[in-house]
Amino acid sequence: MKILRINTRTREHRFEELGKYAGLGGRALTSRLVLSEVPADCHPLAAANKLVAAAGILTGSVAANSGRISVGAKSPLTGTIKESNSGGMFAQKLARLGILAVVLEDCPPKDAPPVNICINTDGVSVTDASAYAGKGTYECMDKLRAEFGQRTCAMLIGPAGEHQRLAASIQFSDPEGRPARAAGRGGLGAVMGSKKIKAVVLDDAGCGVVSPAEPERFKDANKRWVEILKSHPVTGQGLPAYGTAILVNIINEAGALPTKNFRFGRFEFAADISGETIAETISKRGGKTKEGCHSGCVIQCSQSYLDKDGKYLTSGFEYETIWAMGANSLIKDLDDIAMLDRTCDDLGLDTIEMGNTIAVAMDGGVIAWGDGKAAIELLRKAGTKDPLGAIVGNGCRYMAEAVGVTRVPVVKGQSLPAYDPRVVKGIGVTYATSTMGADHTAGYAVAQNILKVGGDVDPHSKAGQAELSKNLQVATAAVDSLGLCLFVAFAILDNDKGVPTIAELVSSLTGKPYGVDDVVALGAATLKDEIDFNRAAGFNAHHDQLPRFFSEEPLPPHNLTWDLTEEDLRGALVK
Repeated sequence: MKILRINTRTREHRFEELGKYAGLGGRALTSRLVLSEVPADCHPLAAANKLVAAAGILTGSVAANSGRISVGAKSPLTGTIKESNSGGMFAQKLARLGILAVVLEDCPPKDAPPVNICINTDGVSVTDASAYAGKGTYECMDKLRAEFGQRTCAMLIGPAGEHQRLAASIQFSDPEGRPARAAGRGGLGAVMGSKKIKAVVLDDAGCGVVSPAEPERFKDANKRWVEILKSHPVTGQGLPAYGTAILVNIINEAGALPTKNFRFGRFEFAADISGETIAETISKRGGKTKEGCHSGCVIQCSQSYLDKDGKYLTSGFEYETIWAMGANSLIKDLDDIAMLDRTCDDLGLDTIEMGNTIAVAMDGGVIAWGDGKAAIELLRKAGTKDPLGAIVGNGCRYMAEAVGVTRVPVVKGQSLPAYDPRVVKGIGVTYATSTMGADHTAGYAVAQNILKVGGDVDPHSKAGQAELSKNLQVATAAVDSLGLCLFVAFAILDNDKGVPTIAELVSSLTGKPYGVDDVVALGAATLKDEIDFNRAAGFNAHHDQLPRFFSEEPLPPHNLTWDLTEEDLRGALVK
């Protein structure tokens, strides 16, 4: 495996050995490289920042659910280190080309035209992308496949990334060639836009899967791994049947579904936007209720959602998006929510950040509560030069400052996801202490707090939450570094053979000893790298706090407040 470095100013590139980055992958590699090579005090959109896209340690092999890509940089949204994770075909193809990571360095002049980068078995080529400028990602993917071949995949930005909006995502094409998978959080699309890269295109024609050092041992381990995933009720039944939106009714019933900009814990029309209703709607319209976001996925929690006329509208229609564009803004029309999701993917914007931004805009009287059509029109402005579009595209905190709203659900500048921390206190610890701003995926305490997977920790009590979050943050960092889908955590939390099987996969793939302790050490080392970067960037315990209104306002229906102190939260930090 090699690292490919591309200077975006000179357009020169070079391949290099892994060197000091050997043994790393995914998030472990992006965070170590950013810590080592990016000045912590640099401006995120300046030449000193680097954008790293890295495959996981297991990626490129046939290990089930190992096709996730990690993208890392200093975040323009938060100012912290950032790793944003996505599905799609990019990671598998990158690894099969013998490349562990692509590093985009430097910046071209502001007036330089955008370019596309194509990587295949013949090498690396840079082509003018002026004809792609300003285009949405769906149109761009059609053009890219016409230009470079139908079997190609891409990581690309939309107009929001080109305009360097702080909430801009990087989109990845899925197995159907649709740009519906996103490294959404942290504004990394703006970093890619600052480097004038419209798309990085991969063609792995002629390449095979990454061959394990010990084929039979790897085959046996992977067989056990598939059985573990398929036998768990969440990864084998719930997610394939209803996708992540199965959580809508569950979290609403728990009184933890943030509604009307985190004023209430239940949404009157939750059933209208639930996973069950979505699956029924998809089936009636002839879409797909189950598909994978990358090759080798055995969970199949994605889907294809069609509009009323039976035309494809969006996929990867996930719980976080449905909540953010739905309950949080009092929008109950499922088709409006689907169009908001499609618009975010097309413009290249994070759906969680945009959902919170729309809710704050409603709070400030920009548009009316629950008006889905007005929300769509407002969102579309983020891909234009309209001054209001700049406010929308720069996220929740930016919108709040512009319209005078003081109820701002962010940590370190990044919007909170779809679980109210007053009622699910373990996830509140993760929001507060994550190295990357409010992020549910960093340590998904909902598993034990609400779903009772891997344990039972009372969600309403602060007891045990810091330790729970810390352990989950370590585990998540390891999962991200291996290139595995986060949802495998449900299965391994309930099966004591899960982590040993993962270690066996790594060991048989590499031909080197690798045990459970190595998996844990990988996650802990990654978090330490991120903490070290953030400290150098000026962050400290004072920044590990939730907005004050969570402590001051009881949340109906349970009427609980956030009551963990700064001292309580210190227990979640890896030292």
